[in-house]
Amino acid sequence: MAEPQKTWEHRLAKATDSLAVDFVESLSFDIRLYKYDIVGSIAHAEMLCEQKLLTKDELKQIKDALVEISKEIEEGKFKFDKTLEDIHMAIEAALTAKTEAGKKLHTGRSRNDQVATDIRLWMRDEIEIIQTKITLLQKALVKLAEKYVGDVMPAYTHFQRAQPISIAAYVLSFVEQLHRDNLRLKNCRTILNVSPLGSGAIAGSSLPLDRKKTASLLGFSDITYNTIDSVSDRDFCAEFIFDCSMIATHLSKLAEDWIVFSTTEFDFIRIDDAFCTSSSMMPQKRNPDMLELIRGKTGSVYGSLMATLTILKAQPSGYNRDLQDDKRHVFSASDTIETCVDMAAAIVGNTSFKTEKISAGIDKGFLDATALAEYLVKKGIPFRTAHGIVGTLVAKCEKENKSLAEISIDEFKKYSEVISGDIYNCLGAKNVANSYATASAASPGQMAEQIKYWKKQMEK
Repeated sequence: MAEPQKTWEHRLAKATDSLAVDFVESLSFDIRLYKYDIVGSIAHAEMLCEQKLLTKDELKQIKDALVEISKEIEEGKFKFDKTLEDIHMAIEAALTAKTEAGKKLHTGRSRNDQVATDIRLWMRDEIEIIQTKITLLQKALVKLAEKYVGDVMPAYTHFQRAQPISIAAYVLSFVEQLHRDNLRLKNCRTILNVSPLGSGAIAGSSLPLDRKKTASLLGFSDITYNTIDSVSDRDFCAEFIFDCSMIATHLSKLAEDWIVFSTTEFDFIRIDDAFCTSSSMMPQKRNPDMLELIRGKTGSVYGSLMATLTILKAQPSGYNRDLQDDKRHVFSASDTIETCVDMAAAIVGNTSFKTEKISAGIDKGFLDATALAEYLVKKGIPFRTAHGIVGTLVAKCEKENKSLAEISIDEFKKYSEVISGDIYNCLGAKNVANSYATASAASPGQMAEQIKYWKKQMEK
């Protein structure tokens, strides 16, 4: 059997050096595009047939052969040859081996517009997969939040105790972040959903190709309108990886919080043993390794983004082989995000908050100080004046090792005559948490509506 030939090798006097073969191949990682390459090829063939560039019999031969190749790949029976460089040439070589009509398939087409089409088709599906996984994580978070609507925990700014909040509000903060991630992915999918197929190598073709036909067959909303840009545009790849980076950022924030909250010093949560490890030396350890890896893998996704931006930097117009490596980073980022979102959902579904432990120390750190200042504002005192009064009271309480609620009414009146016995209604973390009145505030009273809101959002 003759060795398979590259489609372009008649131009060169020498065979490709073996070192160059290994250096230039992308088959080892672009193999996952095979379904999209075959779907795109069938659409291109159908268009060629409509334009009388293929006969109906040739179209049938091509379609039948491509379906057969797809099955061979799925069943692991397809023999890949790295000398053919990429998935496009591997499939075309197999096609032409099965039918002479296969030699007509590349009419009016280049690997430049072919790969630009394939990666868009792949990414379109991948975005939907990631969005589904994000929604499952959101549902796990909402389910967790429902358990702790009436329970209060401290919120932190600058990693210092700030104000008391419903635990549910804290958990739902991640649902909001993931919602933005889904919106970004939706926008990315909209932008990339245009077809470059038919742009050829850079300038289009003198053949009567119907680009809108192939766009319609492949489910694209439109075609691209500049062939030069069509073959080199990878903006959507950078945007996709940026979207993955933001997802990783949000997962890393959750991971960091829960790593801290699971320490003996905080002891706010317990993560199920199934998502912890122990130490090879210290038998008492329960290490949140899965969360640490989620946090660590964020760096890999960021690396993919920077690598992609660097590949795109200073590219001359038109297709350049540098773009072959974009897929390494796109695939790496998407694979990492998929596994991290799955793991986060599993951990969230198997974590509980230690409400008794949290409640026992909830009044430490003067979480009611802001509410006390707002109490004075309600009595007519300017906020800056109220802020100074409360700051002085907090300093006094620190010296005397007591809480604001332990100050007597007589002592309070030394600082302002407007203070009366109702002041104690605004002191204590639970009183404060229940007093929040602004829309979307972190009060237990608002959580039922917020949970209802998010359930409705996720149904969409």
